[in-house]
Amino acid sequence: MNITHISTECYPIAEVGGLADVLKALLEYQNKLGVNSNVIIPFYNNEFAKNNSFKTIYESEMSLGFTSYNFKILTLKKKEQPFDIFLVDIHDLLFKDYVYSNNDTDRFLAFQIAALDWVLQLKEKPTIVNCHDHHTGLIPFMMSNCYKYEALKEIPSILTIHNAQYQGQFSHDHVFKIPPFEFFKVGLLDWNQTINPLASGIKCAWKVNTVSRSYMDELNKNAHGLEGLLSHESDKCSGNLIDLDTDLWNPESDNYMIINNSKKTVQ
Repeated sequence: MNITHISTECYPIAEVGGLADVLKALLEYQNKLGVNSNVIIPFYNNEFAKNNSFKTIYESEMSLGFTSYNFKILTLKKKEQPFDIFLVDIHDLLFKDYVYSNNDTDRFLAFQIAALDWVLQLKEKPTIVNCHDHHTGLIPFMMSNCYKYEALKEIPSILTIHNAQYQGQFSHDHVFKIPPFEFFKVGLLDWNQTINPLASGIKCAWKVNTVSRSYMDELNKNAHGLEGLLSHESDKCSGNLIDLDTDLWNPESDNYMIINNSKKTVQ
């Protein structure tokens, strides 16, 4: 089995919140089980980029509406993680000294398109594509509805929700930037008169999960406007507990904790 994760964060490549730590732990766990689990992530101008050496394994051009961008797929010259890392280098859009900004529509839409363009030409396609949060939420729609990704249509897609507060909404004025599809399907992109990537991911992914059972329960009550959608799609939604990566965050030795704890000391 070959699982490809697509995300804007993954420790130690880029970390803003819990998404990065959770994804690293998941990748390591899946590989320990014998699953070939890898991650596709943007190439940022950060410490990881400065402290490592990379090689280009693919180079092409992608279209964002009427604008074209050259992009590269990079990987580490020396593998130091127990999972494969593939970085999407769209220099004009993604190679910044930040992960998120106030205007990321073009950045992450281009990232998703470039990632799928690369996956499309792979001889060995992923068995499953797992998307994380709204930044990659349009991938399930594109895989199943955009003409150019017809060959990816039968690959199961999973959307993992780490934080439903942020949904990535943008105006319908930008819909032409998504690769062509039958326009009557635009409703799969829409929620409350905007293009909503998180809502689209919930509609189009084969499965939807959260990083714990309690978070799925919470979203059923308060999903920042998506409660009705999650209820409608409840048959494919679940909460899956992802354990703590104790190599990175060990409660017994973590210096950030005022009092260290273990199973024996927790009351």
